[in-house]
Amino acid sequence: MRALVVDPTLIDPGSGGRGRGRRRRAQASSSLPVEVRDVRTPVPPGPGWVLIRPALAGICSTDLALVHRDPVPNVLSAYTAPSTFIPGHEVVGVVERASSTRWAREGDRVLVEPTLRCAHKGLAECRRCRAGDTHLCENADRGGSLCSGRSVGSSEKAGGGWSEGFLVHEDMLVPADGISDQRGVLAEPAATALHAVLRWTRRGDTAVVIGSGALSRLIVATLRRLHPDLDIIVLHDARSTTRPRMGRRHRESAPLNGDPNAAFMAIRSIGANRVWHGSSEQMLQKTAEHMEARVMRPAGGGLPVLDGGVDVVFDCRASALSIDLAVRLLRAGGTLVLCGRSGRHEIEWSLIWARELTVRGAASYGREPDGKRTFGTIREWLSDSSFPVDGVVTHRFPLDEYNAALSIAQAGTAAGAVKVVFEGPAATSLRPAAAAIVAQQPDEPVLLQSTAARVRGGRVKVS
Repeated sequence: MRALVVDPTLIDPGSGGRGRGRRRRAQASSSLPVEVRDVRTPVPPGPGWVLIRPALAGICSTDLALVHRDPVPNVLSAYTAPSTFIPGHEVVGVVERASSTRWAREGDRVLVEPTLRCAHKGLAECRRCRAGDTHLCENADRGGSLCSGRSVGSSEKAGGGWSEGFLVHEDMLVPADGISDQRGVLAEPAATALHAVLRWTRRGDTAVVIGSGALSRLIVATLRRLHPDLDIIVLHDARSTTRPRMGRRHRESAPLNGDPNAAFMAIRSIGANRVWHGSSEQMLQKTAEHMEARVMRPAGGGLPVLDGGVDVVFDCRASALSIDLAVRLLRAGGTLVLCGRSGRHEIEWSLIWARELTVRGAASYGREPDGKRTFGTIREWLSDSSFPVDGVVTHRFPLDEYNAALSIAQAGTAAGAVKVVFEGPAATSLRPAAAAIVAQQPDEPVLLQSTAARVRGGRVKVS
């Protein structure tokens, strides 16, 4: 089968001889250590294991960090992926092969909960797995007799969704009957969003979401579904602080530019009351006016602090600037939920202490305090057409076009991209009726990129 493989030797001049190094580097995407290869189709290692043929597999910020070999905080280095692996943990697909399963059958359409726990690896259960907190498995860094890694997409034996097949245990599957590929591929990030929202205990009426990507939008949709009366403010930035500004070549080759007004409309359509854009100073001033909060300025100058600010901030950027802004926006006793891939930052800990703020991390999903499996709830929501996430997937590419896919995903909202996905062998094409709807609505933020929609000479051609 074919797979998009991350291999650092692709950009290592000293790997395998000079000639071989030059050949491999020529195949790499913009000096990225990736290429499409023919690999051996994995075989289910025991009872309960299945081979999944992906329909759609998403590209997320964690995938991009792995592909770009971004350094991870030293304290998390024990959890890094192996040097050579197949990414892809956001997957909707079809069971291709099953081995002594209880319920999963060949041909079943399924959503994949990618987290690997002790039992999946063939290890004795740790304390967290025994307690049901499998997403906090204490053996995440260990390998067992069956597989290794923290999740699908970072495991050498299991593989990942950027391929024509990978392995999971049926415990990691949720039926996808009645859910389209476009919605099904959002199950993993939507579960992440739901888990993040459930990390907050509501004590006020105003929430802020920092960010404009897929996770930010799914958090907005989740907040609106759980709290219909909540005032939701999104602080939008078309360029992530972790992503470079696009050059001229990228702007000309992008499917559509990132129109902020269209993006604002799209975010409001999924549940945000307000979408604001500007500097930290401007965001603090606008929030103060909206909340009728007092603006308190430190004696030595610098950004102000709000007295009577918002109840919660969901920070999907998790940069030094966004965290600093978040703690200044919060009212005393408020909550900061860190949802982004954060590292070591200097922040105003005095505000955490003096104002008794709560800081909570949210990086995964599992079984929530109400006893329900996060993916089970998300499956119900994705089956409900009123859950407004149909516009989150904006671009679709086959594996062979990984250059464009990774470039656009890296550019993000600056290129009009929200969620970029790879098409697998089980993908269903974009229906002509859906393409016609997109064409009739020029105010939509982006045009869905399907296999039959490609950018040629700066124009978008749909066939």
